[in-house]
Parts: sequence; C-alpha cells; structure tokens
Amino acid sequence: MTAPSKLPVREGRSALDPRPLSVKRGVNPHAPGSAHLIMGHTEILATVTLEDKPAPHMRGKKEGWLTAEYAMLPRATNDRQARERNLQNGRRHEIQRLLGRALRASVDLKHFRNQTIYVDCDVLVADGGTRVASILAGHAALHDFCDRLIHSGRLSEWPLTHKVGAISVGLVGEEIRVDLDYAEDKVARADLNVVATDTGLIIEVQGGAEEGPIAQEDYVQLLTTGVQAVRGVMAQLGRELAVIQGV
Repeated sequence: MTAPSKLPVREGRSALDPRPLSVKRGVNPHAPGSAHLIMGHTEILATVTLEDKPAPHMRGKKEGWLTAEYAMLPRATNDRQARERNLQNGRRHEIQRLLGRALRASVDLKHFRNQTIYVDCDVLVADGGTRVASILAGHAALHDFCDRLIHSGRLSEWPLTHKVGAISVGLVGEEIRVDLDYAEDKVARADLNVVATDTGLIIEVQGGAEEGPIAQEDYVQLLTTGVQAVRGVMAQLGRELAVIQGV
C-alpha cells in the first residue's frame, strides 16, 4: 500500500468533487456536430460526421450505426508519442470500443437508417481520465449534432434517448476519490471507469484492483460513488449545454 505521506494532495476540491468542467460546442465549422471539453487539465475535441451509407456489417439490415474513434495527439502528454494512426495500439482500440458502446446507448438509431454516425475524439491535453472525458465530449458533440438536425428540419424527433456520461473513481490509500488525475491514477489501489446515464442506469464498468484484491464492499462503494458522480457531472454538463444553446 502506498504510504499516506506520498499520496497526492487535492487542491481546491474534496475527494468526491470532480475536476472543473467546461464545454463549448459548435467549435468546428466543417463538422455537423462538435464540442471542445475541458475537465481539469484534460482537453478533448470531439466531432460528429454523418455518412449516407451503412457500416459494412450493417449492409442489408436497413439500420443505422454509430462508431467512435479515439486518438491522442503527439504532445498531449509530457513526452511526444508517435501518431497513433500508424500504430496497432491495443489501448486505443479498447477505448474506441468503449466509446462506441457508450455513445450508441444514447442514440435511437432508427432515425439514421442506412447511415453511419462517426464520433471522433482527439485528446489535445492528457492529465488522466481521457476515456471518460471523451465520452462526455462525445455526448456534447452528439447533442450539438442533433440540435442542428432539429433546427434545420432534417429531424422532427429528438434522437438522443439517454444522457450518457462517465467518470473515474478510485481507492487512493484508504480514501475513495472521484475523477482521478494522472498523479492519483498512478497510485490508486483500485480504479473504475463508470459509464452511466444521468438517471443512474449503468452502461459499463471498466477497471479493478491494482495492488492486490480489494473487499467486495469497497468495490460496491466505488461503483455506487461513481454512478452518483456521473449524475452530478451530467447535471453540470447539461447546464453548460443549455447556456450554449441560449435556453
């Protein structure tokens, strides 16, 4: 177990407070939906593209599909990393699959028959929690995309059936902390990425123990805390999107 004296100290927020969050949508004039999200020092740019053809595995089914891609820019971290598009990166593919599953759970794809929605999430600056911040940015970009479809008359019914978000939660020493930054993530005894709706419905949970097994009650408490934190973050994100909308 990491000695308490070596545990990262949080500045300006309690153990259960997420990092400050802000979002601006409509930032890419070429994309039909986009959002720039900042969560602490982590920054994500998400864009949405609608392609008028089905995904290869959906051909003949007359159904819509949503897929996601994730990439980290070369200087998103302290050291330059090679551009991921040229690499067989297992972590990237794992995150992309998570993003796709999470964001598909938010959209009624019957509105997009024989079409494919692409959500691209690019990490501009990384300080922990890039996958959960990407889900939040992706949701904001989809909100922007759907809002434009409604206002242009291309859709008459709001296609987002759930407000989907995510948060990390970890056991740092003996303390449960929400929304870990990089320094906390490195020393966490256990950490989870919790994907849920603003009403508390669980979509997916990733993660586990890092320094040996933890008690069942600790895992349950981590999950419960994570779901509650997602609800709080989604309420904040909703307020941000409403202000941007001018509502």
